[in-house]
Amino acid sequence: MRVIRRLGVIIFAACLAGCSSPVSDFPPNIVYIMVDDLGYGDLGCYGSRINDTPNIDSLAREGIRFTDFHSNGPMCTPTRTAFITGKYQYRFGEKFERALDGTRHHDQGLPLETFTIGRALKSAGYSTAVFGKWHLGYQPPFLPLSYGFDEFVGLGSGDGDHHTHIDRSGRRDWWHGNQLDMEEGYSTDLITRHSVDFIKRNAGQPFFLYVSYLAIHFPWQGPEDPPHRQEGIDYHQDKWGIIPDRKNVKPHVKAMVESIDKGVGEIISALRQEEIEEDTLVIFTSDNGGYIDYKSGGFENISSNGPLRGQKTEVYEGGHRVPAIAWWPGRVPAGTENDNLVMTMDMLPTFAELADAGLPKEAAPDGISITGQLKGLEVLSARTACWKNGENRAIRQGDWKLCLIGDSRLELYNLVEDIGETRDLAEQHPELVEQLLEEYRRWETDVTSGYGELHRQEGMP
Repeated sequence: MRVIRRLGVIIFAACLAGCSSPVSDFPPNIVYIMVDDLGYGDLGCYGSRINDTPNIDSLAREGIRFTDFHSNGPMCTPTRTAFITGKYQYRFGEKFERALDGTRHHDQGLPLETFTIGRALKSAGYSTAVFGKWHLGYQPPFLPLSYGFDEFVGLGSGDGDHHTHIDRSGRRDWWHGNQLDMEEGYSTDLITRHSVDFIKRNAGQPFFLYVSYLAIHFPWQGPEDPPHRQEGIDYHQDKWGIIPDRKNVKPHVKAMVESIDKGVGEIISALRQEEIEEDTLVIFTSDNGGYIDYKSGGFENISSNGPLRGQKTEVYEGGHRVPAIAWWPGRVPAGTENDNLVMTMDMLPTFAELADAGLPKEAAPDGISITGQLKGLEVLSARTACWKNGENRAIRQGDWKLCLIGDSRLELYNLVEDIGETRDLAEQHPELVEQLLEEYRRWETDVTSGYGELHRQEGMP
């Protein structure tokens, strides 16, 4: 199978290039696994002593473990927008700064003309699929088939019951393409099953598989926990699931993490069974940091962000520094760590370069390709990265990070010396604070131009 695939891909790529010269390399299959709300400290390979994750830990031992990888936002929709487009999510309007809401945004979604990672790889001859959570539109036409994906099975919303697949508003939310088609089964198991089937059906040609696990997002339900939601009932005030001890959500989350690890093991086994593991790049990561607590519901001891300050929704490191692993046997340097600043939006230019997929001028990404890093050939130059969630904002340059909290609070941290953001150095470095603040202002003016007249910079310090 491997020989046939390589020959077919080489012939295909040569034809794309006008058959002018032989192709010395071939585009890999790409499997991108995004977990929901997985914290920096939730995996064994990132220090967890609670969750048993042997399959994911094996990927880290055999590949690259990133230590400075960041989701584009501290919430799900923003990061998914950046992943799909390769751009800062703010360029698509204010509603993509936070999670798309199933009430206010139910009839809206990512602009249909948007150039996406699906369109880029499809144009390069890839079969493309999304299985799992989408959260860039709740219903057609704002589901994956409109954005360059051949197949989609999963949920359009931001969260659904892992057993009944009922969303927070009490609606059925399990789609096959553009049709509601409810399946029985635990969400992680279903997503894994469809992913494995796609791999087996497409092993003889290049494919792009986006595996978007709903776990470990609430409702916090492991495979053995009971179903919670029923059709027709509103769960906005009861969205977390059945948690007997609100002071200790950890057992439910542990079961969810370990179900994901099992699913990852099945996906890797499928690649090996089809003898295409050396032809396949696998990236594993999270869409934002984990929840440590959820004060409005009285929930505690949920996830772990390791040594990082903060949690999901916050611009401290715990909100957006996430675990990330690259696995590609024989291609990426095994057992290595990468401490360069990498972001979710870097995936589109990276995958496009690997697939030799041209990007139209209007699709010019904000992200950068990390292909050289994956091959162990280069180190990224210092770069600037920014985050924004409502009135809380942050800018990172090199070792330094400036947090703008609320209307007036400025906090400066040296992340190399203080990854936990415990020592505010703003008073010691006023010139650096002003420099970073001015850089942030320029950035925000650029990326939020699409907010229109409703966007104001009033209150910015």
